[in-house]
Amino acid sequence: MASRKTADQTGDVSVALDHAGRLLERNPALARQQAEEILRILPGQPQAMIILAAALRRGGRFEAAEACLRRLISQVPGWWVAQSQLGRSLAAAGKALPALHALRRAALAAPDQNDGWQALGDHCRLMGLAQEAAYCNDRQIRASVQNPELLAAADLLCKNQLGLAERALKDYLKRHATDFVAIRMLAELAARLGRSEDSETLLARCLELAPNFRPALQNYAFVLQRQNKPLEALAVLEGPLAQQPDDPNLRVTKAAAMVQIGNYAEAIALYDGVLRQYPDQPRLWMSYGHALKTENRSKTAIAAYRRSIDQLPTLGESYWSLANLKTFRFDQADIAAMEAQLARADLQGDDRLHFHFALGKAFEDQGRFELSFDHYQRGNALRRKQIGFDALDTAGKIDRTIALFDCPFLARHQETGCQDPDPIFVVGLPRSGSTLIEQILASHSQVEGTMELPDLHAIVKSLNGRKKRGDPSLYPAVLAEMEGARLREMGEDYLRRTRIQRKTDRPFFIDKMPNNFLHAGLIHLMLPNAKIIDARRHPMGSCFSAFKQHFARGQSFSYDLADVGRYYADYVRLMAHFDAVLPGRIHRVHYEAMVTDTEAEIDRLLAYCGLEFEPACLSFWQTERSVRTASSEQVRQPIFTDGLDHWRHFDPWLGPLKAALGQIVEQYPYQTKETGSRPSCINL
Repeated sequence: MASRKTADQTGDVSVALDHAGRLLERNPALARQQAEEILRILPGQPQAMIILAAALRRGGRFEAAEACLRRLISQVPGWWVAQSQLGRSLAAAGKALPALHALRRAALAAPDQNDGWQALGDHCRLMGLAQEAAYCNDRQIRASVQNPELLAAADLLCKNQLGLAERALKDYLKRHATDFVAIRMLAELAARLGRSEDSETLLARCLELAPNFRPALQNYAFVLQRQNKPLEALAVLEGPLAQQPDDPNLRVTKAAAMVQIGNYAEAIALYDGVLRQYPDQPRLWMSYGHALKTENRSKTAIAAYRRSIDQLPTLGESYWSLANLKTFRFDQADIAAMEAQLARADLQGDDRLHFHFALGKAFEDQGRFELSFDHYQRGNALRRKQIGFDALDTAGKIDRTIALFDCPFLARHQETGCQDPDPIFVVGLPRSGSTLIEQILASHSQVEGTMELPDLHAIVKSLNGRKKRGDPSLYPAVLAEMEGARLREMGEDYLRRTRIQRKTDRPFFIDKMPNNFLHAGLIHLMLPNAKIIDARRHPMGSCFSAFKQHFARGQSFSYDLADVGRYYADYVRLMAHFDAVLPGRIHRVHYEAMVTDTEAEIDRLLAYCGLEFEPACLSFWQTERSVRTASSEQVRQPIFTDGLDHWRHFDPWLGPLKAALGQIVEQYPYQTKETGSRPSCINL
């Protein structure tokens, strides 16, 4: 009879533990009560103590969680789960070094448990222990597989023999197509090779087969975020964050996705929380600084960048981030520190080019223009070697666009597309006044400013039909085959994609991705009532300003003076074509006119957009909003004319740029003359 009662009691406890474990995800307070009730019946019950400690940690009671786990470890000192939970609690309390020791003990106590290696690797990554994090990643891969064939492939992957590892994994998957562990390994390999799209596809397939495979979920969220798919990344993060709400790596990925959708306040809060736990994170301090800068918290942003530099003096990007504030000025100590870093033989290429760009700005501010140009030239040369840009490819795209968008083609598509008038596209070359135009328009009560949105580029990418790099693009020729219904769907798709960026109920919003000038024809087809504003600046000023700017991504044309000159010439050629075939469709704002005759230019701009004049547009610098471009600090000041001819200080070294631009310099601002007397196609 006694044994029957004991068995019943054991079963009841098992059910209660299972219930408490499920409660932990959605209601930690109730999970704590359930665990405490179990412990009153069975003092010291290990699983109940684990649940109690996790609930205490999630409730912010870090000391109580630590005390609970230390009592448990004294009872079962060899249990890796208790050590792992202790590491998580210590990390949440900001005790990074003791947490590291606990997580190491957990991993070594159970070397065949991939969760232990993952937790340790994540913690090492946040502490800046890159080599140990990489080692943990390798051990995690080995621990997650049992099949000898996969162990061999994992060994190749860990040794970074990626070609052999890829062949082995693909051969294995031909015979075992649903092995989700192997699929995740292949996704890891694709990510290391820079094949983000392949990695995304593989991880999606992996999660079809194993929806709760946590390592794949975490990897998938990260890849989606890096692929500029923040909504998808946030959806994937929901599950893992419900289970591990204090996981710092998950929170950092979420913060990065929040930045992408313009939710800077929540991103800042997430970064702040992680940095309280892991203060020695130079790259995280830098990301934190970027978000603060966007929210117009310049002083705090500068402090964050300084903190990053203090922790990692070789991190050139943090120095460039200070320079990129535009209104910031380096002192002599800063300059000496940067020059000392450049003198190091072991300085990495990315850091080296960032120091050159930052020193270019520092010496420019001092009026030492020859030395400034030398650093800009060196930084650009290093960056140019890293990228693949072909000016002829751009010229060919523009040739094909001009050939397609002729009068007969446009006449056939007069009644197509989505009729919504919401978007205002501001296009042109970067550093040509587009942020100023955006700030003026966003000061109007009917217009919402967003940022440089990637959504039109994503639509174009879906049309190009490329299976791999190097394949010829079907765009823009594919547009010739499209019916009106498809073009309307594309316009509706664009509006659906961009909805997340709209935080107010204002009827109009701005997309200021400059490179969208390449797709002005597509915009006209799919959103015929959208406004298109061409922000144009003197070719020498525009091109040199782009040359001395290191962009976070894209703008591959800008790292060589001849390249940027040819790109500007092609841009002018394309806009001139649309001026001829669609007169009045695109409104042009010359930067020089905007800064010298501001009120008249604002009147013209608002009239084109169909907006009534509002005084706030004249005092645009007082408008409080997030600005996520290199000009963010400048547009928070009244208009100034000092920069109009600033490029002339560098004139002696700009010969390649002048040669590439040719007659365009003399023709400015009347480049449309080169279109001749071609007739317009449509009366707008």
